[in-house]
Amino acid sequence: MVTVLRARGFHVVIFTNDHEPAHVHVFGDGEAKIDLLGADGTPELIWARGMSRSAIRQAVRLITEERARLLARWEDIHGRTD
Repeated sequence: MVTVLRARGFHVVIFTNDHEPAHVHVFGDGEAKIDLLGADGTPELIWARGMSRSAIRQAVRLITEERARLLARWEDIHGRTD
């Protein structure tokens, strides 16, 4: 597990033994898994547990803002995504 971002009360990680699609796990009051390259090329929620709707929106907004950096970190850890 590699911490790739800490911001706005969230702890964002990429698991080194994880699989595609390129995604991050966001921990706050609960956990969310967010795809970095959703259907339209922007981040989208895969699932969330124990997070309020407001926290989920904030997490997705944060990941959207940091998407390029997070995708680069995914590729550093797992290789290119195609």
